[in-house]
Amino acid sequence: MPYKSKAKLKAYNKKRDATPARRKARSMNVMARRIMTKALGKKAVKGKDVDHIIPITNGGTNSRSNLRVMSKTANRKRKSK
Repeated sequence: MPYKSKAKLKAYNKKRDATPARRKARSMNVMARRIMTKALGKKAVKGKDVDHIIPITNGGTNSRSNLRVMSKTANRKRKSK
């Protein structure tokens, strides 16, 4: 834990938007990356984003059929639309 005081940690989490919903979203992204790394290997995923074809917020899942590896720029462009 980088902070020794609970008050400082709480302030850090609030600043970083560490709400339960945001924590779950980060957890789902980490799980997706692990799935793709296991399926394709580290070299295929390194430096790229793992994208959900159907976003989790729209009912998508972390199943392999709903995941794809994209370059960071292509994935960022896609999300802005």
